[in-house]
Amino acid sequence: MGPEIELDYLLNHPIANSVTSDVNSETMARRSFSPKKIRIFTREYSLLEDQPQFKFSNDKEAEKVLPDIIGNKVQTVTLNGQLSEIQKQAFSKKRNVGVVFSGGPAPGGHNVIAGLYDEVKKYNPESKLLGFIMGPDGLIESRHVEITRELVDAHRNMGGFSMIQTGRTKIDSKKKMDASLQSCLHLGLDALVVIGGDDSNTNAAFLAQHFKGSGIKVIGVPKTIDGDIQVSTDDGDVLCAISFGFHTAARAFSQNISNLASDGQSTVKYWHVCKVMGRVASHLTLESALQTHATLSLIGEELADYVDRERLEKARENKTIDYNAFGITLRHLSRLICDIIVKRAAAGKNYGIMIIPEGILEFINEIQVFIIKINKIIAEYNTIHDQDFHRTFPGLNEKLEYLRWISQGMIDKSPFPIWNLRDDELFNQLPPFFRAGLLVERDLHGNFQFSQVKTEKMIMDMVKEYLGVLKEQGVYKIGIKNSEYKVNMASCNLDPDLYAKAIFRNPNARFLLVKETVISQKTLKHALVSNGLMDVEENIPGPILEIFKKSQPNFKTQTHFYGYDGRGSAPSHFDCNYTYNLGMTAFHLIAGNATGQMAAIRNLEMDFEKWEPIGIPIAKLMHLEERKGKLELVIEKSIVDLNSNAFRVYKALRDKCVALDSEEDHYRQPGPVRFASETEEDRPISLVLNSLGPKNK
Repeated sequence: MGPEIELDYLLNHPIANSVTSDVNSETMARRSFSPKKIRIFTREYSLLEDQPQFKFSNDKEAEKVLPDIIGNKVQTVTLNGQLSEIQKQAFSKKRNVGVVFSGGPAPGGHNVIAGLYDEVKKYNPESKLLGFIMGPDGLIESRHVEITRELVDAHRNMGGFSMIQTGRTKIDSKKKMDASLQSCLHLGLDALVVIGGDDSNTNAAFLAQHFKGSGIKVIGVPKTIDGDIQVSTDDGDVLCAISFGFHTAARAFSQNISNLASDGQSTVKYWHVCKVMGRVASHLTLESALQTHATLSLIGEELADYVDRERLEKARENKTIDYNAFGITLRHLSRLICDIIVKRAAAGKNYGIMIIPEGILEFINEIQVFIIKINKIIAEYNTIHDQDFHRTFPGLNEKLEYLRWISQGMIDKSPFPIWNLRDDELFNQLPPFFRAGLLVERDLHGNFQFSQVKTEKMIMDMVKEYLGVLKEQGVYKIGIKNSEYKVNMASCNLDPDLYAKAIFRNPNARFLLVKETVISQKTLKHALVSNGLMDVEENIPGPILEIFKKSQPNFKTQTHFYGYDGRGSAPSHFDCNYTYNLGMTAFHLIAGNATGQMAAIRNLEMDFEKWEPIGIPIAKLMHLEERKGKLELVIEKSIVDLNSNAFRVYKALRDKCVALDSEEDHYRQPGPVRFASETEEDRPISLVLNSLGPKNK
């Protein structure tokens, strides 16, 4: 080893500075990358054209509380006509536009701001774009920063919402709306752009209504990695196929999951259980399944639609109705998972990859009933006592005691209490950690926080318990490859055919399974002795003992949660282009005098050349839904359509993914997230599949 190099020399060396710099070549390439523009945005001006053929049914409550924007039509950004000089002057007037991030980050958010900024400055360099700091709180409290070119250029095509940060505060009172309006008036804003999910766009609709008299326009932008903002008309026309950030998050999760598949095939000893974000819908699970060909992927919407035919048949025989046969139970779900594990083990594969959505419990009836009842109990307690349930009963035992009082009629004295003795009995059968999870504090919107519950642990604990039973019964065994068995036997001059009949239930199969009665060395020896292959005093032949040990499964799991890593990923090529055009769409809606509209891109499921910028009336997407025990107007979340091309293709591929008929697995390597490459996908697989059909040939 040579003499030690001086630290100052190292720190000042240009190569050392280059490789340890905050900004690497990938970052520089991302910042300099120019997203594609939809053709209309390469023109000088645009017009907004109403599209009355796209119809929505109005919610009566929405008509009542959003009267000034409920009549909005779907609008396309187009140039079907000539602008007058007055229109051109109005289009290019000096504007102050505000922008706010709301909710969790999603890849591509910075490009929405970049597209908005570029259009604002393109039409009038004197216009300003102001960003509210830390989300809706910044809007309410008028904390802002002017967004400059330097700030935008530093964040182009980059992940996160770090440019102005974000927050989850809901603008759900007149006081907050008045404060928001005063912030915008004080800054002389002409328009406000709200970038967020379903709740954030709900905020945008109420702000648009509240701001209507001031002349300040409000435009929403659909963001959520869960993919549960999808908009279709009453006639089934798709106006927004997916929200931005979904593609990148799914690809980021899928790369990690495919890496685990490589590990599983290498070590052949783990089942990797991967929980991915998706509280209400399983879109990320479905896309990840299509991306990776994971062994087993559970789509919550399919589980909710499950019918136990065997239970129905038994009920018919007894001339009864089994209401529990509709919708899967936790116990039956664990049995279905065990069935796959046992079958793969029989094919010599005691390993695999499982993907489950974060909100899988929301699709299981027995758990959903508990969630609904507990939500109601908490909401009623907060209303009646004007106190917070979780502050009054901070510990699990205190919460359980309160539920017990209700079930015993000490609090709820009605003939049919909301929490009865049967509920109490079933609830107490759940694992303690899960009971604690069901009683955790709800989020700001009154939703059960599935991410706080180790769903995968509870399901896999039930799986392990049942696998233990199947192992004791001799059902759960690892298949021994017939060719390897014969080689091992021949090396010790033992007749493979003779021994196979004694110890295997399928002596001529490709993968040999030890008989169900052979569950220990003692029962193995008994089988050999009873078939005249050895005496009681002799030791079991080495190759036979080795084969028996190989046939005994040791079920091991590794659990993983994919969420924050995906939502913080640098955006894919698809999301870079999508979000930049969303930002430009938001500006053109503002320039066209629109308000209460959601900026969207139609035909996302098709090639880029067919993308069409539009404005969707947010008020028409809203309906009444129970939140915190009260009915509130919100945008309905979109769940996986079991009749969609994407789900039907996945369902058809399931047997291939389980891979029982092949020695090799069929895992797919999606590769890393890129933003500019010949091998980069141009859209999510689920959208590609859903675009297939006669009208899109």
